[in-house]
Amino acid sequence: MSKKHGIGKIALSLAISDNNEQKIIEAYSSKGYKLVKGHVGTMDASKIFAAIETAAGRQKMIEENYHEEHALYHAISEAFNGYCRGPVALDNVLRTTGLVFSVVRGSLSVDDKKNGDWIAVVLYGFIGSPRQGFEHEAIGLGVQSI
Repeated sequence: MSKKHGIGKIALSLAISDNNEQKIIEAYSSKGYKLVKGHVGTMDASKIFAAIETAAGRQKMIEENYHEEHALYHAISEAFNGYCRGPVALDNVLRTTGLVFSVVRGSLSVDDKKNGDWIAVVLYGFIGSPRQGFEHEAIGLGVQSI
């Protein structure tokens, strides 16, 4: 197994961490990464996108310009497609979601800074029928260049 720490692995580690997220944030912040973790639960897909975009904006992970906002949107969309196991409409997925998200911005690999900034988004949690007990775990990862 590779010991290479890419931006996707960092985002995955942060999303699934239960009690060491501050250590992960501190370790990778010292290497030039920006990281944020949050939670959202909804049946409205647009609220998932909005929660992630808001968290990234509040942490100043992206600048207010088309290029950076567009990269973040596509990373979210890619992660969302993985989380939902395929493309879905962005209105109402008729599924309940309770998920943790992480966003990481920085170099593609910890050891390789020459490829510019990238952004990774991970969605991890439960999705299922809007009936309690009918949910299952799901995960999605999106990585885009900025």
